[in-house]
Amino acid sequence: MNTNQLTKLVVSALEDVKGLDIQVIDVSSLTSVTDHLVIATGTSTRHVKALAGGVIDKALEAGVRPLSSQGLEQGEWALVDLNGVVVHTLQASSRAHYQLEKLWDMGQPKPILDAPKAAKKKAKAEPAKKAAPARKPAVKKPAVKKAAAKKEVAGKPAAKKVVVKKPAAKKPAVKKKAR
Repeated sequence: MNTNQLTKLVVSALEDVKGLDIQVIDVSSLTSVTDHLVIATGTSTRHVKALAGGVIDKALEAGVRPLSSQGLEQGEWALVDLNGVVVHTLQASSRAHYQLEKLWDMGQPKPILDAPKAAKKKAKAEPAKKAAPARKPAVKKPAVKKAAAKKEVAGKPAAKKVVVKKPAAKKPAVKKKAR
């Protein structure tokens, strides 16, 4: 089974278990470890475990034995290595924190896969969006030095203000009259 077929299998397995925001990144030109990264989001620890478990089950059914899997016990971030395809299933908070897409997606074209028919229909139904106007790069402003709070007089540093606490006044003792 080639890596494109394996990637399609993985995406199908993730969709079967309702994986969210599935991304496929071609990293074949960046590393020799794998050809594709597949990243998906799960809604809870149980969902992340189910996504990774579904990928492993589908791969085994297709006759592909995973090289390794990690993080299935914790469920925050699970990784399944299928040799040519590495699958990351993460919770939304972990995915936002680690930003794997930014780390690996270096302007590489996405691998061409036969998208499901629903995705093709959705793409046709959405109108084309206008590109946002280009922004000018931010110009760094020079730092403005703030004036010292207290100025030095004749080369001597300003004196520190000393606060002296006065002891509380004692009340005169009242003598009791003997009866």
